[in-house]
Amino acid sequence: MATTAVPTESRTAPPSQAADPATTAAATAARQVFWLLRLAFTVAPILFGIDKFFNWTVDWPDYLAGWVNDIVPGSGQDFMYVVGGVEIAAGLLVAVAPEIGAFVVAAWLGGIVVNLLTKNPPEYYDIALRDFGLMLGALALGRLSLAVRDTRLSRALRRAR
Repeated sequence: MATTAVPTESRTAPPSQAADPATTAAATAARQVFWLLRLAFTVAPILFGIDKFFNWTVDWPDYLAGWVNDIVPGSGQDFMYVVGGVEIAAGLLVAVAPEIGAFVVAAWLGGIVVNLLTKNPPEYYDIALRDFGLMLGALALGRLSLAVRDTRLSRALRRAR
């Protein structure tokens, strides 16, 4: 009996892509940056969140803008307990679902920037600028996370065929 071969798509990258060292180097660099940012935006929020409960590094309520303190119930330190819990949760979310957690951290940092820009201007502008840079890093992690997720999904779909 004769068998008829059904053409199937190649499961490897096209030769032009596989042989291009620049593409391979860029993919390797992107993977390394993804893991570096994922680690940083997991560990930092968790550590700073824990510090909100103990004020080891600074007295966190001192960084709270007056208008924020006026609209939240309780004292500034009470609010910092909530902030600490949110930061710990955001760090854990980056660890398990960076494509979501990175954007949560970026939004959180955006809120911190607004708070700092309105707390005794221009006293905290330097810290606001630093946190704006961190926000950009979190956005970069979010974008890389989406690419990693899409690549994994693509591979899984190819394997399922």
